[in-house]
Amino acid sequence: MYTQKIKNNTKENYQMSKSKEITIPAKLKGYTQVRLDVDLATGKIEESVIDPEFCKDWIGGYGFGAKVLWDELKPGIDPLSEDNILVWAIGPMPTTILPTSSKYGVFAKSPLTGMFGMSISSGSVGAQARRAGVNMIVFKGKAPEPSYFVVDDDDRYLKPCKETLWGKGCWDTEEILREEFSDQRLAVMAIGPGGERMSRLGCITNDRNRQAGRTGMGAVMGSKNLKAIAFRGTKGTQVAKPVEFFKLAKKLLNVATGSATSKYRDLGTPSGLRSYNDLGMMPTFNHREGTWEKIDEDLITGEHLNEEWVVKKVACTDCPIACDHLARVPKTHPDYPNLVSSVDIELCYSFGTACGNSDWPTIFKCIELCDDLGIDGISGGVTAAMACELFDEGLITKKDLGYELPFGSTKNLVRFTREMILGEGFAGEVFGDGTRQAGIRLEEKGKKNASFYGMNIKGLEMPAFDLHGMTSFAVGESVSIRGACHLRNGAYGLDAKGKFDRFSYDKPLERGKAIIELEDMYSLIDSYIICKFTRGIYESDAEIAKVYELVTGIPHTDKSIMERGAAIVTLSKCFNIREGWTRADDHPPERFFKQAHTKGPAKGVTLEEEGYQKLLSGYYEARGWDTETGIPTDKTLKELGLDFVIGNLKPKGGKK
Repeated sequence: MYTQKIKNNTKENYQMSKSKEITIPAKLKGYTQVRLDVDLATGKIEESVIDPEFCKDWIGGYGFGAKVLWDELKPGIDPLSEDNILVWAIGPMPTTILPTSSKYGVFAKSPLTGMFGMSISSGSVGAQARRAGVNMIVFKGKAPEPSYFVVDDDDRYLKPCKETLWGKGCWDTEEILREEFSDQRLAVMAIGPGGERMSRLGCITNDRNRQAGRTGMGAVMGSKNLKAIAFRGTKGTQVAKPVEFFKLAKKLLNVATGSATSKYRDLGTPSGLRSYNDLGMMPTFNHREGTWEKIDEDLITGEHLNEEWVVKKVACTDCPIACDHLARVPKTHPDYPNLVSSVDIELCYSFGTACGNSDWPTIFKCIELCDDLGIDGISGGVTAAMACELFDEGLITKKDLGYELPFGSTKNLVRFTREMILGEGFAGEVFGDGTRQAGIRLEEKGKKNASFYGMNIKGLEMPAFDLHGMTSFAVGESVSIRGACHLRNGAYGLDAKGKFDRFSYDKPLERGKAIIELEDMYSLIDSYIICKFTRGIYESDAEIAKVYELVTGIPHTDKSIMERGAAIVTLSKCFNIREGWTRADDHPPERFFKQAHTKGPAKGVTLEEEGYQKLLSGYYEARGWDTETGIPTDKTLKELGLDFVIGNLKPKGGKK
C-alpha cells in the first residue's frame, strides 16, 4: 500500500486577483477552505488552506476548477496523459438548507474536445464531502496501479483495488465500497469499464443514477488509474447569518415545492417532449427532422412514460423536487425483465427519437448500460444515432458490424451500445470515442463525408435540441465553453419563448446580451453549485447574491456577483484559446446549414451562414471580445480582474 497522510499544511498554491473593494472575513462560513493535493504517483497527500480572496473571486465549483486549471495545467498536454490535472470541487452551499445544494463538479482538459472539460453531478456526494471537511481536491500524476481515494473525516488515503474493484461496473463498485465501510451513507463516485479503458466518452457515476457525464471526465480518472472517490463525514456547517439565512432559505424551499418546479416533480425532465415536438426542435433520425409525427400513437411523451413505466420518484440530498424518475420493465418482458432505469429527457432523445426508436424498454436498457458501464448517455446515444444513419446510407454495413443497425433498431441498438462502451468489435473500434473520432476513423477507411453525420460541436455531442429555426440557440450552444451544451446558458428559451424571432438574424447585439445574461447566471449557479431546476425560485440577481452573503459572510451585490460569473466564463474561454481554439470552433454542424427538415414548423429551413456569423459577432461584441477573432480584449480582461491572462493567450501545443 502506498499511502501518506499530511494534515494542516497551509502552503499557499494560488495566484490571487488583486481586487480589494470588498471586505471579507479572514475565516469564512460555508466553505471549509480545505484543498487536498493528491499525487497519485507517490501517494503523497497535502492539505492547504484556500485563501478567502480566492473564494470571493472564484465562488466554488466551476470557478475553482477554471482558476486551478488555468494556473496549474501545462498548456498543450495530452488529456489522457499523467500530465492532466483532475480538479474536484464544491461551493459553500452543501449541507445548508438551501434547496438543491448537494452538487459537485469535476474539471480537467477534456479528452473528447481537447478543450475545457467540466461535468457536474448531484446526489449525496456534495453533502458527504462537505461533512468530511473538503472544498477541493486536485489529483495529479498517475497511480502505479488501480486505486481509489477515501476522505473519511480527517483520514485521507489511497487504497489499491486491482483485485477488488477494477473491471467492475459503477453500481457494483458503489455497493462493494459501502459494504467494506459497513455504511450505506458512504458517498461514492466511480468509473466503469468505459472509463477504465479511457473511452473519450467515459463518465463518472454516483448514487447509481447520477452522472458527471459530459466531456470524458471518467476517461481522465481512468488514465490516472483512479477507480473511485469515496466520502464520509461528521463535521457540521455554519453559515454567517443563520437567522436571516433560515428565513430566506425557508421562503425558497416553499417556492421550490410549488409551481415553479412542478413540471420536474410531476413528469420529470421528459415533460418537455411534447413542447419540443410542437416547436419542431425534438431531434429525430439524427437531426434529419425535428418532429416525431406519431408522438401520441407511439407514446413518446412524458405523460405516457409516467403513467405506464415510472415506479418511483427519487430526490438528491437537499432537494425538494425529486426529478429523478425511475422506470421499470415488467418481469414478464422477454428481454429485460425487472430492469430499472433512471430516465432523463436527453436520453429519451439520444437513444430514442434520434435513433428512430420508440421502444421504451430498449431506451431503458441503453441508459442502464451507459450508467453502469460508464459512458455519457447523451454522447453515447448521439453516437449510436450517427451509426444508424451511416448504416442507412450504406457507409457502414452488416459485414462491418456483424449485424444490421437501421433507424428503429431495438435489440441490435442495445448490442451496439454495449460494444461501443466496452470497445469491442467494429462498433467499439470506430465509435467507442464518440462522433468526431468516428468520422475521422471512417474517413481514414475511405468513407467520404462520414463526419457530416456526427452531431457535435467542438467534439461534444449535441443535447436534445434541434437547431433548425433556433437562431439564438444556435449561437448559445455553439459558444458553450465545453462544446455542444444547453446547460451553459439556456439560450434555447430565447427562441422557444419568442423573445426573438427564431427564424431571423436581427438584433445581433441584443441577442448577444440576452445570451450572456443567461450564460453568466449559469456559470454562477455552477460555481455555487446548485441545481438549475431552481433558477426560477429566486426573485432577482440581488436575492442570489444575498444567499451567498448570508452563507459565507462575503458581501456581494447583484452587479459584483454577476461580474464574477462573467469572469469565470471568460477565463474558461481563455483556457480554450490557449489550447488552440479559433472562431471556427464556435459553429454548429454542417447539417443545419445544408439539409432542411421536410416537415414540421421548421420545414424547408436551414441556418444561413452569413446570418449566423452576424449573430456570433454580436455575441462577441456584447462580451467585450474582439468581434473578428472572438478573443477577449485586454480592456475586458482588466475590467474582470483577469490581468494575469494578458500576454498568455498564444496557443502552446493545441488540441489533442
